[in-house]
Amino acid sequence: MQKRALVVGLGIAGMSAAIGLRRAGWTPVIVERAPERRTGGYFIFMFPEGVQAAADLGIADHLHTRNPEWRPGGNSWSVDRRGRRKPALGLLDTPSGLAAVLRSDIEAALWQGITGDGAEDPVEVRFATTPVEMTEGAGGVRVLLEDAGTGKQYREDFDLVVGADGMRSSVRRMVFGPDEDYLANWKAMICAFQLKEQVPTYEASDSIIVSRPKRAMWVFGLADHAPCAWLTYRTEDIPDRFAGSSIEQVRAAFSGMDDDPVVRHVLDSLEEAPDHVFDSIHQVKMDRWSKGRVVLVGDAAWCMNTYSAMGSSSSLRGGAALGVALREHPGDLAAALDAWETGLRPYITSQRRSARIKQQRFVPSSRPVQVLVSGVLDVVRSVVHRRLAAEFTAAAAAVPSGPAR
Repeated sequence: MQKRALVVGLGIAGMSAAIGLRRAGWTPVIVERAPERRTGGYFIFMFPEGVQAAADLGIADHLHTRNPEWRPGGNSWSVDRRGRRKPALGLLDTPSGLAAVLRSDIEAALWQGITGDGAEDPVEVRFATTPVEMTEGAGGVRVLLEDAGTGKQYREDFDLVVGADGMRSSVRRMVFGPDEDYLANWKAMICAFQLKEQVPTYEASDSIIVSRPKRAMWVFGLADHAPCAWLTYRTEDIPDRFAGSSIEQVRAAFSGMDDDPVVRHVLDSLEEAPDHVFDSIHQVKMDRWSKGRVVLVGDAAWCMNTYSAMGSSSSLRGGAALGVALREHPGDLAAALDAWETGLRPYITSQRRSARIKQQRFVPSSRPVQVLVSGVLDVVRSVVHRRLAAEFTAAAAAVPSGPAR
């Protein structure tokens, strides 16, 4: 009989793990607490590791990327305190191999992978379903599941449980312990959403940075989609996510900056956005990602937070690697999970450490840091843009001209 795995969470980590499991000869079953598949999501980067993992999972052909075509002078601008814009180093300028996507682009490609295109059987997905209790025995894990629609509870046995249910993982709480044992508070907040239209006077694919000490606003331009806004600020007081209006909290955090046209446009757009993400920033730190027949993947295991810009890429890589480890150790689950973690942890540790440095770029901690970061980025931008301009000119020269008249 094929071994069965329960995957908790229909996000990037969960669907990646399900595809990896299926490729290893397992039968995955995904449960998702939401009543239907979420299709929204803000702008994210896919690093080369994530692009390679998408290929390893067989979803590369389904993945829609949205990199704007670079133009002389660049596509990115920073706005100073007087409202003056100057060319900036765009996050897509370097390194090569970055892909601009919406979260929904990755999830749509993964959904295509798990629902099947005729080559493989679709993965079973149960919406509005959550695990309530887990009991591990000698031969597997007995899980008490609850159907949110009917309230019905039922027990089911699995050979493996994969917790892919995010930073505040219910699987982690049930099996490993409370959130406070693993969540490191970074004393910062984020708000992200899709703009209805670009900031006036900017090109549709432009990216815009308005950065001040302890608060910053980014607009990410895309090739064939309205831009996405990403706001972040540092704070000693992390408000409850569900207390009061998140929009009011964001407006209060950016008070004094709303005389800038870019900031004003973004804040007004937030009022009109059909949905947005508003959350505190944490990292998840665990000495071990598995316990018996339960394993955590993605943000549930190693959330590096949004400043790392590696969340989606690491989730794709983690799911693909899990499948490889299970395939290479078909009769020994413990050995497979050990090999998976041993191979993946150095990469995760390296990326998690880099998040502190990246945070200073996204939201400087002080005025001196802002000046230092800006100066370094200006030097890097001049070098990178000279190279990109030369490549652009060479490519334009290589295009054959039309027939002479």
